[in-house]
Amino acid sequence: MKGDRVEIMIDAGEATRTYEVTATRAGRRVEVVTRRGVVEVTEVTRTGTPVRTARFMASRVLALVEHPFNDRREPAAAPPDES
Repeated sequence: MKGDRVEIMIDAGEATRTYEVTATRAGRRVEVVTRRGVVEVTEVTRTGTPVRTARFMASRVLALVEHPFNDRREPAAAPPDES
């Protein structure tokens, strides 16, 4: 869903680096797959066609955080009861 994003923090030797993959258009989603020592984060269309892919060695990944888009809006706070 548009707005979904995944943050990946990796160990880059003396420092850490953070990357972000975001679903940029309506109907796209972000998928995360780990196989054979590689973490692959892909933005895909509704039909499953990959748009962009980021690959990282699993041994270098420090954190991987998925942020789903939340379209629900919080209702307005009710006024305090005056009884």
